[in-house]
Amino acid sequence: MVTALVTGASSGLGAEYARQLAERGADVVLVGRDRQALESVAAEVRVQGREAEVLVADLLDPAQIATVVARLTDAQRPVEVLVSNAGHGLSLAFEHNDVEAEVRHLRLHDEVALRLIHAALGPMLDRGHGKILTVASIAAFMPRSTYGAVKQWLVSFCRWANVTYAPRGVTVTAVCPGFVHTNFHERLGLPPGQEGIPGWMWLDAPLVVRASLRDLAHGRAVSIPSLRYKLVARVLPLLPDRLTARIGQRGRSSEA
Repeated sequence: MVTALVTGASSGLGAEYARQLAERGADVVLVGRDRQALESVAAEVRVQGREAEVLVADLLDPAQIATVVARLTDAQRPVEVLVSNAGHGLSLAFEHNDVEAEVRHLRLHDEVALRLIHAALGPMLDRGHGKILTVASIAAFMPRSTYGAVKQWLVSFCRWANVTYAPRGVTVTAVCPGFVHTNFHERLGLPPGQEGIPGWMWLDAPLVVRASLRDLAHGRAVSIPSLRYKLVARVLPLLPDRLTARIGQRGRSSEA
């Protein structure tokens, strides 16, 4: 019986990972800050006949992330799949952003992911099997303020970790989606239809999750859902930074 722990599971990609993992036969541990939203996702999972445990936690609070770490290291209730998905965006205008907001952004995307991966990795290596997935972004392949930087760290770390730990039975995958229809952009103050992004660049959450879980099953270090974004990831590093930075401003407010 496989158990998967998903952070940021109350909506968007996190909720979709929970649904699709349950469809594949996994019980799930849902982590997030909104109990009501988590319970709604849990109800969907239970309808599929799988167990759903709700764990309310603010991952930037040391005491609360400790409860998630304790769950990942509980030998009596092993977690075989970790999906580190929690994250958010900021304005690209770094010079106008509150520095404490930037620090929280950095900690959530990189420090929290590092702590959770480290917690999950030890028990997985002891058992000789396990899978870890982190949600990065296509922004990792372009200069895009601190968002691109934190996602680039995730990709680099997962590439190293996969090479290092796959021979011991634990694979680590960074998922790099492009623009996905979720509430991510709305939380940035960009209502649907006002992001300035062509329709062909948008992906649906079920497609992203399905493709990345397939890559996770194959032990790939980097998963880029959809052919169009695989091409984008190859082309972007060949372009001048000035051009790619301008491209990266689309879909995100550049004003404070």
